[in-house]
Amino acid sequence: MVATPSAVPPAATLHRASLARLLALAWPIVISRSSQVVVGLCDALMVAPLGAVALAATTTGALNVMTLLILPMGVVFIVSSFSSQLFGAQDFAGARRYGFYGLAVALLAQVLSVAAIAAVPVALAQLDYDPEVRALMTDYLQVRLLSGGAAIGIEALGSYYGGLGQTRLPMAANVLAMALNVVGNWLLIGGPMGLPALGVKGAAIASALATGIAFAALLGCFLAGVGAPGGRAPSKLLLSELLRVFRFGGPSGFNWFFEMAAFSFFINVVVAGLGTTSLAAMMAVMQINQVSFMPAFGVASAGSILVGQAIGARALDAVPATVRLTLLVTAGWQGLVGLSYLAVPALLLTPFLDGSQASEGLLRIGVRMLMLSAGWQLFDATAATFAEALRAAGDTAFTLWARIAIAWLVFVPGVLVTVRVFGGGDLAAVAWVVGYLGLLAGTLALRFRNGAWRRLDLTRTQPN
Repeated sequence: MVATPSAVPPAATLHRASLARLLALAWPIVISRSSQVVVGLCDALMVAPLGAVALAATTTGALNVMTLLILPMGVVFIVSSFSSQLFGAQDFAGARRYGFYGLAVALLAQVLSVAAIAAVPVALAQLDYDPEVRALMTDYLQVRLLSGGAAIGIEALGSYYGGLGQTRLPMAANVLAMALNVVGNWLLIGGPMGLPALGVKGAAIASALATGIAFAALLGCFLAGVGAPGGRAPSKLLLSELLRVFRFGGPSGFNWFFEMAAFSFFINVVVAGLGTTSLAAMMAVMQINQVSFMPAFGVASAGSILVGQAIGARALDAVPATVRLTLLVTAGWQGLVGLSYLAVPALLLTPFLDGSQASEGLLRIGVRMLMLSAGWQLFDATAATFAEALRAAGDTAFTLWARIAIAWLVFVPGVLVTVRVFGGGDLAAVAWVVGYLGLLAGTLALRFRNGAWRRLDLTRTQPN
C-alpha cells in the first residue's frame, strides 16, 4: 500500500517543527539570555575606565560566581523538561508542581551561597593573581554571592514558564534586572552626584540588588498564577517528584558544573599565568562571545521546549525535524558571528579599552584571540542544539559523562601541558577551546542520532 498524508499521526502533525513557531518561542528567550549577559558585560564596560586590574577582577569574578552557581542552575534547567512534557500531556497542575521544586533548589542554593562567602579569601589566595586583582575580586565575589539564591530562582521559574511556551514573562524579569543593573552601576561605580565611588564593589552591589528585585517580581507572578494555564491549580507536592528533579537535574547540573570548572581552571590557572594583560584580553573576548552566543542558545532552548512538548504528546517522530531546524538557525547565526570576528575584531574590542598604554597590549592580544575564536562558532551552535534536545528528553547522564571526559581528560591536561610546559601562549590556549567544542559537538550529535532518548520516560506518565 502506498503511504498517504493521512497516514501521518495527528500528534506528529500537530508538533511538526516550523520556523515561525520556533522563532516565536525563541525571541523572548534570546532577549532574556542576552539581558543576563548584558549584566556581566555592563559590569565589564563600566569598570573598564578604571584600568586592566579592575577589568580583570570584575570579569574573572563574574566567571567565578557563575562557576559556583552553575551546579544548582543546571539542576533547575531540568524543570523545563518536566514542565514542557507535562504541558504536552495537558497536565498543567503537574507542571506547576515542578516550578515549586525549582524554588526548593533555589532556597538550597541561597543557603550554600551565604556559607561560601567566608571561604572566598582563602580560595583566591591559592590562585596566581596579582594582589590587587585578588583584593578587588574578593569584594566582588562576596557581594554577588548574597544574591545566589535569587539568581537560581529566576532560572527555576524561567524554566517552568518556558516549558509552558510562556517565554515573555521570564524575559520581562530579566530585562528588569538588566535595567536596574545599568542604573545601579552608573550610581555606584563612579559615584556621580556626590555618591561614593565604590568601583568594582559597586558593580557587584548593583548586580546583586538587580537580581534580587527581579526575582521577587517573577516570584510574585508565579505565586499568583499569572501566565500559566490553570492559574494557581492546587496540587499536592510529592517528595518522589522532587527526588526525580535531583535524579535527572543532578546530572544536568554536574554537566554544567564540570564544564564550567574546567573553563574556570583554564582561566584562573592557565590564562592567569600568562599575565594580567592576557587575562583581561581573554575575558574581553569571552564577554563578546557570550553576548554573540546568546541568540543561538535562546533558539536552542526554544527548540528544546518544542522537543519536550512533542515527547509529552508522544509525537516522537516530530523531534528530529525540530532539532534539524533548530540547528540550521543556530549554525546560521553563529556562522555570521564568526565572520564578524574575522572582519572587525578591533572594532568589537574597542569598548574594553581605557586609552592607556596598557590597553594597546590588550588590543593586540585580544584581536588575535578573537579572530581565532571564530573557529569554534559552528561547534558551539551544534553542541548547544543537541545538548538542549537531549536535556529536554531527560538524557542528562550521557551528556554529563561526555562533558567530564572531554573537558577533564582531554581539554584540561592538553591545554595545561601546551601552555604551561611547552610555552604555547595565548593562541595555543584559544586553539584548545576550539578543539574541545568540536569534540563535544560531534559526540552529542552522535548520541542524538543513536536514538536512546526515545526510550526514556522522564515524567512516568507514558503508557508502556
